[in-house]
This record gives sequence, structure tokens and C-alpha cells, in this order.
Amino acid sequence: MTADAPPRADRRRLLGRGLATAAWPLSAAVPGGSALARWALSPAPRALAALAAAAAAAGCASRGPGLLEALPGELPGAVDLEERVPHFPQTAYQCGPAALATVLGAAGVDTTPQALAPQVYLPAREGSLQLELLAAARRQGLVATRLPPRVPALLAALAEGRPVVVLQNLGLDLAPVWHYAVLVAYDLQGAGEVVLRSGLVRRLPLVLPLFENTWVRAGSWAMVVTPPGTWPSGAEEPAALEAAVGFERVAGPALALRAYAAAVQRWPDSLGLRVGLGNAAFASGQKALAADAFQTAAQRHRSAPAWINLGHTLLDAGLVDAAWRVALEAEYLNDPAFRAETTALLREVYGRRLARGDAGTKDSSAPR
Repeated sequence: MTADAPPRADRRRLLGRGLATAAWPLSAAVPGGSALARWALSPAPRALAALAAAAAAAGCASRGPGLLEALPGELPGAVDLEERVPHFPQTAYQCGPAALATVLGAAGVDTTPQALAPQVYLPAREGSLQLELLAAARRQGLVATRLPPRVPALLAALAEGRPVVVLQNLGLDLAPVWHYAVLVAYDLQGAGEVVLRSGLVRRLPLVLPLFENTWVRAGSWAMVVTPPGTWPSGAEEPAALEAAVGFERVAGPALALRAYAAAVQRWPDSLGLRVGLGNAAFASGQKALAADAFQTAAQRHRSAPAWINLGHTLLDAGLVDAAWRVALEAEYLNDPAFRAETTALLREVYGRRLARGDAGTKDSSAPR
């Protein structure tokens, strides 16, 4: 089982009157299995035995090149967030709520696993979906972002003061034991290990190759939470887009606007983030910012959705002639995926021009 199903296209109208967006892929999440919290409630000897079996099954001790040698040199030699991260010993099958409460608590949210369980725990599965963890964090006013499937990205987040939720497989490939834990420390100078909040254990040290093996065999899934307007240094543009769109759905456009604005500063050539910024600005009443975002996206990417959104924004501001020119730009692209939206915009602008009596000019042939 992997952490992500193949992405699927999801075209939707996010915000505003007739504002269209392109088809951005959103990742699916997988559940923890029925054994999701089995290890966390077991005595320590059994836990260590499960980890030893995982290590032996993959032969991680003989990997090459060494993981430590592959880590970037700019990382601090050691980081420990012990004093900043709470510990919530989990109850049966509740490693998802416990891990989420841990990172939310570190971010200043006053919550408990018991308060979060109704949002993320699925009794029928005896576990939690990754998608639900992300959504629950966003409902608390924080942006939840998936990290790239690389250990350096996890360590970089720790170095920035952010604990990291990780999904592990503490069993075998044929008999997986899925488990959520939280990275709170690492040491590259001494033993070459990480430290996790895990189950009943406040500080569980694991050598890096063994941790990596349990993490990779669960799909290399990890997430961090940040205030809107801040992105982890290890985040990548597709995950940031997914996070911003997901955050907007639960937190609303005003808060999401801060996330989009910071994202386009970091990824200025992202069409999806630029259109998202425009949509959030439009819905928040910041029409000039929306028009600027849509125009930049349209000109940089020759994007029909961006031209269409810009046209509606200009119409909303009463700039009918400018909206007409923009609608013609969208028509010129002739994008079959957005032909209906383009025609609708043309008709609306033409109707506005007709109503004021100037639709007979030479550039105003009626849309068909």
C-alpha cells in the first residue's frame, strides 16, 4: 500500500461569479489498516521486535551510499524540539488523533486527541485517513502541507522548528502495521538518529536508516502545519497548491489569500497558485489584486481560465471594453476544455455592450 493514489483531475469553479479554474490534480489519501495502532499499545520488547523485523526484511543496514553522507551539509548537526512539542500517549487505534494533536499543540492550538478523534478517526477502519489529518489541521486555521518523499526535507522542517507527522510501516510488506508518529529531533553528529513521539513513548530514538525504511515502506508520507503565509522550506509547488486549495475550502478565501500570496512569492511561475490567488482575492473583495493576478497568469501562461477570470473581474468593476478585449483573448486561444466558459463570457460582455448601445462597432460581432 502506498501513501498516495494516482492523482485525478478535478476541475471546479472555486470562487466568484463564473470564475473558472484549470484542472489541478489532487492526491488521494489511504487509510491506516486495521492494525494501525497495534504497535503503539504493545510492550516495549514487542515494539522493538517489530522494528527489528522491519529492518531485517529490507536489509537496511547494508544500504549504500550511506544516508548520512547523502544529507545536505547546510543542515544543523542536531535539532531537538523536546521543549516545544507536547506528548499525547495514544489510546487504542488512536495514533492519528494523537499525532495530529501533537503538531497542532506545537503550533499553539489548544486541543487533544479526544477532541480531534471525531474528525479523523474512522471506527470501521480502526484508523485515520491521511486526507482527514490534513483537513482537520486546516480546520484549525493552519496550512497542512505534504513534504517531499525525502529524508532531508523532514530534517529541514525540524531545523525550522516544525515537528513532522510521518506514516510508518512497523510490520512487514506482506503483513503491514501502519502507524502515525511525530518527528521531534535528529542528531547527525553522534548516533545518526531521529527521535519520535510514538504511541506511549515520549522519546523513541531510531537510527536514520531504520527510520527511513519504516517510512519508505509506508509510502514516504509526511506533513507539517504552518500559519497561513508561511511555507516550509522543503515544500514543493504541487504540494503547496494542493495545500492552499484545501486550506481555502475549509478556512475561506480571506485566510487563504495570505497562503496564496506567500506561495506566489516563492513560486512566481506557478499558474495554479497565481489563479488561486486571483480567486481568493476576488472572493475577498480585493478586485484590483484579483485582476493583477489573473492578468499575470494569462500573459505568462496563455491560460484560458486566467483570461476568463480576468474578464469576469473586469466586468464586475464595470470595465466593459477591457473585459471585451480579454474575452476575445480567451476566444483566440480556443481551448476546448473551456469553450463553454469562454462563450458564456463573450455573451455576457456582448450583452453589456448592447445594453449601452455600442455593440454595433466593428470589433463587436455577436458570439455564436
